[in-house]
Order: sequence, then structure tokens, then C-alpha cells
Amino acid sequence: MRAMILAAGLGTRMRPLSDLRAKPALPVRGRPVISLLLEFLARQGCESVMINLHHRAESIRRAVEHDHPRDLEIHWSEEATPLGTGGGIQRAASFFIDEESAIVLAGDMLLDLPLKDLFERHVEGGMDATLLLRDDDRSSHFGSIGITSSGELTRVGKRTIHREKHCALTADDTEVTHGLFTSVRFFRTEILTDWPTCGSESPESKDSVFEDLRDWLIPGIESRGLRVRGELLPKESSTWEPVGTPAEYLRANLTPPDLPTLGGAAKNWSGEVSILGSNQSVILSDRASVDSSAKLNRCVIWEGEKIPSDFVGESGVYAGGVFVPCSENLS
Repeated sequence: MRAMILAAGLGTRMRPLSDLRAKPALPVRGRPVISLLLEFLARQGCESVMINLHHRAESIRRAVEHDHPRDLEIHWSEEATPLGTGGGIQRAASFFIDEESAIVLAGDMLLDLPLKDLFERHVEGGMDATLLLRDDDRSSHFGSIGITSSGELTRVGKRTIHREKHCALTADDTEVTHGLFTSVRFFRTEILTDWPTCGSESPESKDSVFEDLRDWLIPGIESRGLRVRGELLPKESSTWEPVGTPAEYLRANLTPPDLPTLGGAAKNWSGEVSILGSNQSVILSDRASVDSSAKLNRCVIWEGEKIPSDFVGESGVYAGGVFVPCSENLS
């Protein structure tokens, strides 16, 4: 099994933390998000992973170098300009040339689900692509993908899929349920040559810039009959926690989810951190220190940081020598 982690985004919603490090390199309980994803992939049977890079690329390289499964092969695809999800996949498509199908996922989340079993089901089912969805109340906030009783896509977000006559479904095309897109998608490798012509061209290279769902899969479903299925996972057998904004980042640290593939509770997959405070609400990373006169609540202190005397911090992250508020209304 081979997988690709999409890690080339600009991290705009995570600023100012993403001015210091790319989102996938941000530490959750003392370990970079991307390192947790790499361990998850390795434990689920992946042998080799491609990571695309652009913004703060060195922070991701450094995070992976210091924390990744040693028997997992790591490959890099560095983009001179961001190519979008689709352009990034196209640029790295040769990585999957000898595989029957490819796994692609985002690099800014905490994830746990039965990946190997789901991937095998996708391969056996012969679909061109499978999108892993989750039964999740947060779909009203993040958007959802609608599917028929057989899993065929009816819409992506607010965009309804209008199949041309020769691509029409033989079964009922009524939407019966929907799910939150976990960002995990499986592609039959054969379709990784059938790229759209609508994307723009990167000024620094001849690479195309486009999004995979909007510009490639949906038009392919509508006009070329691509077989794309949504696999809806129950919340009881899947974990998906976004790490896309400062508020989400703080939440992931203070109330981390169980990740069964990595051992379950956070204490089993955390790095070198100390949990401080009477209500266990301060995450102190390796080599960080707090003056005894400081008052902190719901805070994450990055490694090596020194909290000065009389400092008062509430709901935020101390990083790069400054305090970054991370309240919900800033997300």
C-alpha cells in the first residue's frame, strides 16, 4: 500500500501559528500532526508515503525526520507554487505507477479508521474512486457529501451532480444520506492519467493548478461516467478531528481523541509533554519552562519556550516567544 499526504497548503486559517510552522508540523501532545498520520498509515499497512510540500516546507521535513516509523519509506514532492489538491496529486502520480489503487489524505487532522479494510473493499469493488465519509453532526459546519442508497454521489457541498444522459445512473439517484468528508480518498491508478484541462498553469512550472473534487472528479462523474462512491462510516468506528484553525488546534491538544490504531488514549501516543494545572489544562512541551508566578489556563506551550514571571495566559498557545490567543471566536 502506498499513500500520499497533502501538506502543501498555505495554512491561512491557522495564522499566526502557521507563520511559524506548516499545519502538518504543528505539535499535538508533543508530536507533529504529520508524524501521527505517518504512524497511523504504517500501522494500517502502508509501506511508502509521498508528502507534497510548499509553505514552510522545512518545518515538515524536520518534523518527519525526527518522528516517523523507520520502516516507512518517505518521498517528497516540493511545489514551487501551490498546485491545489488535484495539481499536487497529478504532479506525484508516478509514485503510484505500480499500484492498483492509491490512497490520498489531508495532512491537517487527527484520524483513525479501518483504512486497510476499507482500501481492500475499494479495490475489490472496482470503483474509480472512493471518498470516505463520516456520520458526523459537524457536517453542517464543514459541509457534506450526499449519496444514494448504493453510495453514488449526488452532491458535494452545495454543488449538485448533474450526470449527462449517457452517464445517468441505472438505479435510483435520490440522495438518502450524507456524510462529512474525512479527506481520505482512494483512486484507481488507471484514472491518474485522465486529468482536466480546466486548471491554470503554475507560473514557475508547467504543472497544472486545480482541485481534485471540484475540477476533476465531479466533471468526470457528470460527463465521462467516472464511478465514484462515498463510503459512509459510523462515528463509533472512526475518528476525525480537524487541526485547521487555532481554536481547533487548541482543542486537539486539550481534549485529544482516542486513536485506537496508535494505542487508544492520548497517553499512549503522546510525545514528551507534561500536563500541568489543577484541572490539567496546560500542555508543557519538552524543554519548556514556566515561571512559578505565571498564571496559565487552557494553554499549550511549545518546546523550548520560557514563560516569564507574572505572565497571564488564557486559551492560547505560547510559541515563537509570543502568546497566540486561540478562542473559538477566532477560528
